[in-house]
Amino acid sequence: MKVRIIAGALAALSIWAGGTMAADVNDKPFEEGWWPSKWGADDSAGSSNHTRNPANVKRALSVVKQFKVVTLGRVYHREMPNFGVRGWNLSIPGTPTGGPFGKNGLVYHDEMVTAEIGQVGTQFDGPGHIGVHTSKGDFMYNGRPRDEVYERGAGGRVLGMGKNGVEYVAENGFVCRAVMLDAVAYRKSQGKLAASEDKLPIPAKLNDIGVITADDIKAMFKLQRVADLQAGDCVFMHTGHGNGWANSVYKTLTSQQRAQVRGYVTSGEPGYGLSACEYFGSRDIALQGGDASSNEAQPFGEEDGYAVPCHTANQTRRGIWNIENLDLKPLADAKVYEFAFIWAPLRMVGATGSPGNPIAIY
Repeated sequence: MKVRIIAGALAALSIWAGGTMAADVNDKPFEEGWWPSKWGADDSAGSSNHTRNPANVKRALSVVKQFKVVTLGRVYHREMPNFGVRGWNLSIPGTPTGGPFGKNGLVYHDEMVTAEIGQVGTQFDGPGHIGVHTSKGDFMYNGRPRDEVYERGAGGRVLGMGKNGVEYVAENGFVCRAVMLDAVAYRKSQGKLAASEDKLPIPAKLNDIGVITADDIKAMFKLQRVADLQAGDCVFMHTGHGNGWANSVYKTLTSQQRAQVRGYVTSGEPGYGLSACEYFGSRDIALQGGDASSNEAQPFGEEDGYAVPCHTANQTRRGIWNIENLDLKPLADAKVYEFAFIWAPLRMVGATGSPGNPIAIY
């Protein structure tokens, strides 16, 4: 998740960083009865439970017509765009790491990675990633107090997110009928984006053309002539925001060019407005995602004063998870709007999220 550094977002960040800045209190969880989850008070998997329904798996596979495969994960590299101080650093310990061994002279190499591994590159937000600050403290998915969720080790050090670890989602994974909404083509059809443009602009004001509302979502379904969302479906939106570091171009860029891409990508992004995510919640989807680092319009959305509100509205409230920084350009270029989406997070006990390389079959 990437939060644009505006007043509300900075306040939100200070909560997790242990800062002293005052932050807004959100008591909607108690006023609106966010918990227990529809999946039960003990649930830790949220919307991935839809995968347990054979009808959803059957529907996913039924949309495969051409039997072609596209992988949607982006490259993981030290120069890729990341939010804030997050990073990815890979090195090879030893040259080689080991060997030679045996009559065959075997040598081998390992790699050492230091990273916020669940929250960089193509990343999945799991149950332990997003919480909400209330007058009674901070709460995570299914009404679990943050301090009570933590698994602690020696000296009280937090070693994981306990019952909100991503491994519970990994037990189910995702096999879903997926829809790719091409917001670039949609805005062009409205005459709001020039034919030569390949991406939506970063919103410069409330309800700018880079903000996609519920009405826009419904209009895109009609434009693309795909059936509406059913419970257990997945939906992803192509804004073009990540085209500058698409897999097809990333390795051809110089370090200077990658720095320029990082500067642009991390300065804001087009994406979902809150009403779009509320609509997804009403349709009981399994997963939402897109090609940007939070998938939410920022620094401006539909209403002022919110810090990526879809994250709390769908993840913390409903257990509908979010996958970010997908490379959707190949699907958009091929005008593939419906496909089977197959992926599972890594079984990292206590982790907040997961990297990955999802598969689209159409």
